[in-house]
Amino acid sequence: MLLSALAHEQITLWWITLGLGAVVLAVVVVLLSLLTSLVKDIETNVDDCLETAGLIAANTQNITALNTTLAATTALGAEVDKHAAFLTAAVAAK
Repeated sequence: MLLSALAHEQITLWWITLGLGAVVLAVVVVLLSLLTSLVKDIETNVDDCLETAGLIAANTQNITALNTTLAATTALGAEVDKHAAFLTAAVAAK
């Protein structure tokens, strides 16, 4: 009875409105799916960055030992120079 009370144009407008609503709903579902995928990608990349940062921190925790290495290398270089001078003098004396 209700349908017979509505004009044909009104029924057409209702179907158009329902169709547009379905299209909008489909677009919203697609956009939310894309957003969810993007957030998962970001989360994966952030986890990778955090893991890499931890590995870098582990690899550089002994960086302060470089000062000791520098001093030892300098002392070793001086000792090598002494040996080279001694050997040069020994060869020249023969």
